[in-house]
Amino acid sequence: MSDGDVHDDANNAGALAEQLAQANERIAQMSEELGGLQIEQKLTRKLAAAGAIDLEAAVLVARARIEGKTEADIDSCVTQLRKEKGYLFGGSSQVVVPRKTAAARDRVTQNQTVLEQAAKRATRTGSRIDLQRYMKLRRSMM
Repeated sequence: MSDGDVHDDANNAGALAEQLAQANERIAQMSEELGGLQIEQKLTRKLAAAGAIDLEAAVLVARARIEGKTEADIDSCVTQLRKEKGYLFGGSSQVVVPRKTAAARDRVTQNQTVLEQAAKRATRTGSRIDLQRYMKLRRSMM
């Protein structure tokens, strides 16, 4: 082995060590960013569940308040924010879940009844016209 080979190996080792240090630094930075995003996501969910009207403003205020604190502080922060900044929240603390209305249910039931009646009529009469009406109704409902 010549002096040139040893010198090249030392340069390669130094370059690899520098790349490793940069990669470790980038990993640490990405880990920190991921932690911040996870906290922000939890904040958003908790604030939405608490009935925040202006979710974006509530998240900004809450994020500033929990800066440097742990995830365990999220619940207490949301509670405190709800007390101090009530204008950011709606009247109720329950999330409204859309439900199927009775009118929509009645319409589906009525459509099935009409379809069943057409099928019974086609079966009873054996008429091609009644069968075609039934098939047309069935296609329009599916």
